[in-house]
Amino acid sequence: MADPSPKPVPLLKDELDIVIPTIRNLDFLEMWRPFFEQYHLIIVQDGDPNKIIKVPEGFDYELYNRNDINRILGPKANCISFKDSACRCFGYMVSKKKYIYTIDDDCFVAKDPSGKDINALEQHIKNLLSPATPFFFNTLYDPYREGADFVRGYPFSLREGAPTAVSHGLWLNIPDYDAPTQLVKPRERNTRYVDAVLTIPKGTLFPMCGMNLAFDRELIGPAMYFGLMGDGQPIGRYDDMWAGWCVKVICDHLGLGVKTGLPYIWHSKASNPFVNLKKEYKGIFWQEEIIPFFQSATLPKDCTSVQKCYIELSKQVKEKLGAVDPYFNKLADAMVTWIEAWDELNNNTSEQTSSKQANGAAK
Repeated sequence: MADPSPKPVPLLKDELDIVIPTIRNLDFLEMWRPFFEQYHLIIVQDGDPNKIIKVPEGFDYELYNRNDINRILGPKANCISFKDSACRCFGYMVSKKKYIYTIDDDCFVAKDPSGKDINALEQHIKNLLSPATPFFFNTLYDPYREGADFVRGYPFSLREGAPTAVSHGLWLNIPDYDAPTQLVKPRERNTRYVDAVLTIPKGTLFPMCGMNLAFDRELIGPAMYFGLMGDGQPIGRYDDMWAGWCVKVICDHLGLGVKTGLPYIWHSKASNPFVNLKKEYKGIFWQEEIIPFFQSATLPKDCTSVQKCYIELSKQVKEKLGAVDPYFNKLADAMVTWIEAWDELNNNTSEQTSSKQANGAAK
């Protein structure tokens, strides 16, 4: 009997890592096998490092637990959250690939309105490989998509677009709500499939969710720090949003694009709203100070690399948010530690990354 024909090589097979934070066996990967099997996985195990995490056979992966994080980062390991999915950003740091896709272990393959399985990773890659339009809104949404274009009145000087740094995907079934909304609408499910990808305009912030997210690590990786959350911290469930606010300010400064919309995943499990409320309680108040801070944040012209931008932002966090709560002084210090650890692990300096920005932003 003849050998079955080889599987087609997926997009960016050798240029993308899939990062998964978890505390449990990764049986969910079976559903994703057709889409993930040929990629390399980085699994960041949270919680008890002595627990054995089982990964289905056939996947190429490396797994890091807290002992590994402590061994690799030494004293700088204190910038990586413990007992919180924010630990995933360690995977971004140790990756050697140009692109990252991160997904939660309660996210399953969704179906489009025709009933076909959605290859979320493929759509993210398409989003990242096509330009973004942060400087002028196109009313037909993504003009680079098949069947669409720039509408009448769109400046020709801006039609080349900007490099896409982030692709933010969405969720069917369980929406990403905060605890008060969960409590008010416990049975609400998202059944609306909107077939669109939008560039978030320059100057507009958004609440980034880390459960279905892809980004260009070379363009924006050092800013994808998910903060100090979880064990020993006064706040949780703001890790991805903190990263998103930092990332958006820096993308706006460096002329990079952030997209949101397709692809959808199926979010299978609602987290406990009472547990979430305890984690979010302070953040619900603090965000009324945090968001105006980011809305008014500006970066000087000599901040030409992501690292320089991030260090400058950390200074402003300490200066302007430190008065809100001492936690923000601690967070600002952790932001600096994160950049130091990133550069040590990746053997580059802010200047090298700066030249990569300048020379390779439109690759």
